[in-house]
Amino acid sequence: MAQNGTACPKPMQATSTGVFQGENPLDYALPLVIVQIILVIVLTRTLAFLLRPLRQPRVIAEIIGGVLLGPSAFGRSEAFLQTIFPPKSLPVLDTLANLGLIFFLFLVGLELDPKALRRTGKKAMSIALAGICLPFGMGIGTSFVLRATICKGVSQGPFIVFMGVALSITAFPVLARILAELKLLTTDVGRMAMSAAAVNDVAAWILLALAIALSGTGKSPLISLWVFLCGAAFVGLCILIVPPIFKWLARHCPDGEPVDEIYICGTLAAVLAAGFVTDTIGIHALFGAFVLGILAPKDGPFASALVEKVEDLVSGLLLPLYFASSGLKTNVATIQGVQSWGLLLLVILTACFGKVIGTIVVSRLCKVPLSEAVALGVLMNSKGLVELIVLNIGKDRKVLNDQTFAIMVLMALVTTFMTTPIVMAVYKPAKRGRMYKLRTVQRKDPSTQLRIMACFHSGRTIPTMINLIEATRGTENKEGLTVYAMHLMELSERSSAIRMVHKARNNGLPFWNKGVQSDSDQVVVAFEAYGQLSRVQIRPMTAISHFSNMHEDICASAESKTAALIILPFHKHQKVDGSLETTRHEYRVINKKVLENAPCSVGILVDRGLGGSSHVSASNVDSTITVFFFGGPDDREALALGQRMSEHPGITLIVVHFRADPNIEGGEIVAIDVSDSSSSSKHSKAPDEEALDAIKQKLSKDGSVKYEERVVKATSETIEIIKEFSRCHMILVGRSPEGMAAATFSINVKAEYPEIGPVGGFLISQDVSTNASVLVMHQYSGGSRTVSIDMDEPTDGTETE
Repeated sequence: MAQNGTACPKPMQATSTGVFQGENPLDYALPLVIVQIILVIVLTRTLAFLLRPLRQPRVIAEIIGGVLLGPSAFGRSEAFLQTIFPPKSLPVLDTLANLGLIFFLFLVGLELDPKALRRTGKKAMSIALAGICLPFGMGIGTSFVLRATICKGVSQGPFIVFMGVALSITAFPVLARILAELKLLTTDVGRMAMSAAAVNDVAAWILLALAIALSGTGKSPLISLWVFLCGAAFVGLCILIVPPIFKWLARHCPDGEPVDEIYICGTLAAVLAAGFVTDTIGIHALFGAFVLGILAPKDGPFASALVEKVEDLVSGLLLPLYFASSGLKTNVATIQGVQSWGLLLLVILTACFGKVIGTIVVSRLCKVPLSEAVALGVLMNSKGLVELIVLNIGKDRKVLNDQTFAIMVLMALVTTFMTTPIVMAVYKPAKRGRMYKLRTVQRKDPSTQLRIMACFHSGRTIPTMINLIEATRGTENKEGLTVYAMHLMELSERSSAIRMVHKARNNGLPFWNKGVQSDSDQVVVAFEAYGQLSRVQIRPMTAISHFSNMHEDICASAESKTAALIILPFHKHQKVDGSLETTRHEYRVINKKVLENAPCSVGILVDRGLGGSSHVSASNVDSTITVFFFGGPDDREALALGQRMSEHPGITLIVVHFRADPNIEGGEIVAIDVSDSSSSSKHSKAPDEEALDAIKQKLSKDGSVKYEERVVKATSETIEIIKEFSRCHMILVGRSPEGMAAATFSINVKAEYPEIGPVGGFLISQDVSTNASVLVMHQYSGGSRTVSIDMDEPTDGTETE
């Protein structure tokens, strides 16, 4: 906006002495930039909230917010513009915005893995090249039309390159979030789109560097050549010097220890220094930061510490200022008349035609189905921050005038906004699940292969989970055990969400970074290391979703992998003093939804450290597993899992069968309840007896299996027996036990957490003193049993709905 004034504005002082001294704080740099930051954040976050039902990425809200603050909307008021965004404040705002941009580009470079690019398949590479070449060529054609109409007198060479780059860009971070929102990361479309976009992103930066070199105002064309050559020399020097330094830093940052502050500060200073060098060369400060980000290590605590220290401040606070700065340069009012609006339509159609048609044609040549090809084309046409960077640099270098700049910003907004609805309309991935019979642990032939999906949120439950798998592998079973270890990760708007994208798997195949694992993958490393030491097939997976629909990923993956059992961590974890505290209430909601929609049996694990805090080798396993059996399908499922565990030479299984005395307390009341579901009791009695007979037959063969039958007359006796046998390593119980003894127990003992049933809830209450982990089993019934879980508030008030 400064160009409207004829004289150079007087520099602003940093701070005021206050209103009581008769000064207006908005006349000073610091108070004014604080107001600007707050206004930008409030407006963009509000727009992001309003656009959330449309499943639009946050960049859309930030672009719209920036445009609204500019002369296109709020800025039409001269009073608003002179008060909040006066010309003399813009250098401060632009400096902060570009500082945030420098560090953000460092994070973007940190997300891109050059090794993954080298492994890009021919199909994805062909799609990427088509998505670059055709739009670039059409951008050149469009540039001639614009130069003949609204861009007369603009230098032809730089303008052609800038237009080609602007139309050929694919926003890699934006595309990643759109795919995650639409749950397409693990589909063929998602895989190809991400691979092609990564190649496109790198190519765009190279072309942008060329465009900046050509846009210099030097009289001699040799200056542009020198700029480009010096930039190439800087990149080559960085490739030689930077990786050894980062490797040295990584060696001095061991796992499990905090990263020394001096290493973080040194790296951030190096990012600024690299930006200074590239700015001095004449490219742009962001290139130095981007190059350093690409060369930085992707693994280990050092990389995670860098992301953790930088991303929230940059992405949440400083980066929105860049969109505001762009919006202040965007004046939609300059698009006037039929010619201007016709040129806007031409640019949008050209951008869409080049990307979409080019991608579709090459995809079809690669034998990609039409619906997938169309979805790929639309996805590759999404724009974002890199587009704005190109346009802003072009405007700063006088390559783009106000009208062309506004047209290109609107083009970026329209093409990105339409991506999600069009993809949702044209591409509906077929459900990968297929019909299969073995959906429970209990089965006619126990020797068949057992498939388990073990879910975890963090590394806290990993030792218990691995020791549980070790106990379950069953040495006598010929077909063995297959475990899908699914890491449940929340999808967020943080820049590190891109790192989560790299972990998304397709059909349990290895990560992109096959040879190297980051510290956040230590849980995966633990599973894979265990799988190599045992004959259990371990296949790590990752679910990246919002908590509200994460259960869909779990259930869909379990069905596609034909799993018989899903193991979920309980939403509470054990503290040092032995009590349980809530980790996150959202985990409880996920467990509830999985129980209601699971395609197989479900087990909820209350972790108290089975085998201690580390993985126990097979030869050292010495655990006692107790099964409390009342009756019913859930108890039979727990018994079947316990029977499989008993085959391990280091496992001692104790089965405690509760039988109700005919004169049990409250028997009359219970009898009325049971009679209402007489079909259930009649049909479940024979299966219960069969399951118990199978256990009794093992008594004579192997002394590691013990069976005790207890007749109870009152709930108090049931409680005492449970306490008596709770001194073990793990307890298996059914979620909904049946029979007279179970019904009496359920009536007299309050079930605080319905998802783990009355017995499971009692075992984790303060009434029972035990260090045993508890696995609560719910047997899949194919819809014959309704799963109703009332999420009442617990009595301790530790959770909120």
